[in-house]
Amino acid sequence: MTAIFWLINTVLDLYALCLLVYVIISWLVAFNIINSYQPLVQTINGFLGRLIEPAVRHIRRYVPPFNGLDLSVIVLFLGIRFVQILINTSIAPMFY
Repeated sequence: MTAIFWLINTVLDLYALCLLVYVIISWLVAFNIINSYQPLVQTINGFLGRLIEPAVRHIRRYVPPFNGLDLSVIVLFLGIRFVQILINTSIAPMFY
């Protein structure tokens, strides 16, 4: 059972890392630091967009932008951390 909890934590960590990279790339494109027309940037941004946007889209229904700042990504990141803490402190100790 420990392996299953480790796998869930690892997948959530990877998703949080993808979320962080997606936010950083969007900032770099918004401030014209990197060119969004380069093939590598398009590939990475397209892949991460297909991975992140479905989850963020559901959160955007309930959390409107605050002064132009999209808070749905922060809510998603906090939700990921909440699930990890819940698994590690409440659910996993029941199986040890």
